Amino acid sequence: MSVDYKSTIFLPRTDFPMRGNLPQREPDVLERWREIDLYRRQREAAKGREKFVLHDGPPYANGNLHVGHALNKILKDVINRSQQMLGHDANYVPGWDCHGLPIEWEIEKQYRQAGKNKDEVPILDFRRECREFAEKWVGIQSEQFQRLGVIGDWADPYLTMAYHAEASIVREIGKFLVDGSLYKGARPVMWSVVEKTSLAEAEIEYHDHTSKTIWVRFPVAAAATPEIEGASILIWTTTPWTIPGNRAVACSETIAYAVVEVTQTDGEVWAKPGEKLVIARALIEQTLAQAKVTGHKVVAELTGAELVGSVLRHPFHGQGYDFEVPLAAADFVTEEDGTGFVHIAPGHGADDYVLGRKIGIAPPQTVGPDGRYYDEVPLFAGETVYTEAGKEGGANEAVIKALVGAGALLARGKLTHSYPCSWRSKAPLIFRNTTQWFISMDKQGLRETSLKAIDETAFYPASGQARLRGMIAERPDWNVSRQRAWGVPLPIFVDKKTGEPLRDQGVIDRIAAVYEEEGGDAWFSSPPERFLGDGYDPEDYDQVTDVVEVWFDSGATHGFVLEDRPDLQWPASLYLEGSDQHRGWFHSSLLVACGTRGRAPYDAILTHGFTVDEKGYKMSKSTGNTLSSEDAVRQYGADVLRLWVVGSDYSQDVRVGPEILKQHADGYRRLRNTLRYLLGNLAGFDPAEKVAPAEMPELERWVLHRLWELDGLLRRANDTYDFHAFYSALHNFCAVELSAFYFDVRKDTLYCDRLDDPRRRAARTVLDILFDHLTAWLAPVLCFTAEEAWQARFGGEDGAWTESVHLRTFPDAPEAWRDDALAAKWTRVRALRRVVTGALELERAEKRIGASLEAAPVVHADAAHVEAMRGVDLAEIGITSGATLTTDPAPDG
Repeated sequence: MSVDYKSTIFLPRTDFPMRGNLPQREPDVLERWREIDLYRRQREAAKGREKFVLHDGPPYANGNLHVGHALNKILKDVINRSQQMLGHDANYVPGWDCHGLPIEWEIEKQYRQAGKNKDEVPILDFRRECREFAEKWVGIQSEQFQRLGVIGDWADPYLTMAYHAEASIVREIGKFLVDGSLYKGARPVMWSVVEKTSLAEAEIEYHDHTSKTIWVRFPVAAAATPEIEGASILIWTTTPWTIPGNRAVACSETIAYAVVEVTQTDGEVWAKPGEKLVIARALIEQTLAQAKVTGHKVVAELTGAELVGSVLRHPFHGQGYDFEVPLAAADFVTEEDGTGFVHIAPGHGADDYVLGRKIGIAPPQTVGPDGRYYDEVPLFAGETVYTEAGKEGGANEAVIKALVGAGALLARGKLTHSYPCSWRSKAPLIFRNTTQWFISMDKQGLRETSLKAIDETAFYPASGQARLRGMIAERPDWNVSRQRAWGVPLPIFVDKKTGEPLRDQGVIDRIAAVYEEEGGDAWFSSPPERFLGDGYDPEDYDQVTDVVEVWFDSGATHGFVLEDRPDLQWPASLYLEGSDQHRGWFHSSLLVACGTRGRAPYDAILTHGFTVDEKGYKMSKSTGNTLSSEDAVRQYGADVLRLWVVGSDYSQDVRVGPEILKQHADGYRRLRNTLRYLLGNLAGFDPAEKVAPAEMPELERWVLHRLWELDGLLRRANDTYDFHAFYSALHNFCAVELSAFYFDVRKDTLYCDRLDDPRRRAARTVLDILFDHLTAWLAPVLCFTAEEAWQARFGGEDGAWTESVHLRTFPDAPEAWRDDALAAKWTRVRALRRVVTGALELERAEKRIGASLEAAPVVHADAAHVEAMRGVDLAEIGITSGATLTTDPAPDG
């Protein structure tokens, strides 16, 4: 009869289950946090501490969360929880962007499906529907974010559509109006015919698009040099519809040009033998091949500098386009493609506009907001560039046909290239000249102030600084008006006689006061005298109906969130978003703050990459490789998703998918089993058992040294927000150094030694210290599991929570734990152990032994390793029945 020895040993005892079962267990933990009001208790515990404020970049309230949202919010939460546990008051106030095209577009989509026309709906009804839509999604997204374990003031988040926020946005833009920075101007902007509004750079994405290309003659009317008399300057463009807007041609002063005479052509073509064309020397062959010119001779060579000052004729000269077309120098002209000349339409391009201003040419009004040429445009009145459905109209072909008729077209073709499109409708955009409201980058020194602020800001990674700096250095004036309905109405009255905006602080204050009580709807429902007051006659002013662009909304959040809430502070310690926000929220926040307060609203900026699928491809619904955060949480639990975030190098694009999450689920199990082992072997632990570190065996002191090292790594990681290295090291510590080494070596001691044995007491003391540190270190990431483990040990017997792991601070790792010499010694000891365990595995594979205790190995080592084993039992470390260590040479084989 076999003897049951279980009752004679101290086996681990714990109710902490091996299986996490996170999708079912985490909601219970969330509910308990709500019951004890964990967020409020954190605030009370942190009262009086130094503040750490991570200001939340507002997501749009317009749909379910995807895994990119999870990456962003989890990373913020890890940082906030870590800073709280470092001893700061890390209050987090989440927020939402509630205005603008993304929400308005969804309501319009509903109208289209119902056969309704948005323009026939009263504006206040439309705005109410937008507000209700945003409110619905704020509620849904709030629950989804909280399910990820994100802690914050969810009961009182900030919303850009809140009345106080709308009033604050009016005050902020009013500052630019009053100081003269805000002005009305006509210039080309990216325009969506589908959405009937201008778009910011951050609202644009680029897709492959096939354009019609044309090579067009501009005859020389007055030559700056005799070599080009009787010739035509040849331009190339991918936008034939912009030719009616042409007012100049640009060349480069440094490019070598040639006058080419056509001598032979291939069949029926538009090129004519005997005609002379001016083309960049490097582009002659490919240009003439496109025109099917089979013979030519170069009759003159000259530089661009010699061409400047010539006057050309418009291709439609004599048909309503009888103005001079100057040939000017521009540094954006290259000889990479085309002809070495660029046709300049100041109303249809940013470079074109700037050059036009430089040479005194105003941008003409050619294309209206509906994508059609205005009635006054000769030859092409009413022709459509793009339809309201985003499809190409007849303008390109109409222009090409007219060029053929005028004898101006040399060749035509097609080109597939990257083209700007609306991020919402996906429809192609056009550059069109339109009257908008702009904030000057230079009138009050906004550019200079912003560049200085960038230099004073910390960037993680550092490359973000140069990226943002380059954008600010080159950016044009800020277009802050939108021809939409859902947004904060621009608080502007325009003098009918002078065309100038009313710059009166009293008027701004009255508008803001009304918005505080009634919101922006009051702009559309109130008579103008309510805002103008007694000092102005409403008959003398036009009331602007444009709304503020949403990037100004979000860029102004630092004012009505950080400054207006006593539980926060201005400036923020950190702004954290995806790398695209260098041109978005980081950018607009910088401009608003520098224009009104003279510095950035943040001390530091952290950027993360985009989420991509497991093959590195961009996620999109059309390819079917998207992943919602809800689906990931439903399958794996939030803690696995959180482990994925810190287990990834988020400074780059981050890969995610089923296989990757499965790998992190395996990593999670190893961490969970470490906690379970600690809990099981700490059952009944009495503080009276504790042993002072100085009285511990070397092995235990080595563990304390490793804790000291990891503590330093943790604190350095928090200084630079680089958690990837720390949590990789922590995982290896748990899986390799603890589970596969320390726990393995000490399990016999824990299971079999007497309760009062000094070695067992020392081991249990170290387990207690390990539990204390690991639950704290894991709490910012595995927020649910760390809480579950903490409650499994310290919760009340009736299941009541007496405390939370998230009310702790990181425990100290005393300098006295550091022992570099001991660490070096145990590096050699562990190397010897690996030799033994490796040999044992070979013996097991050959079936010569079963358990390691059936072996008594002889290890041949050098003197340094033998010396390292002084005072250490190799049999105990190798878990064998005996072991011999010798410096004798190893026998052959």
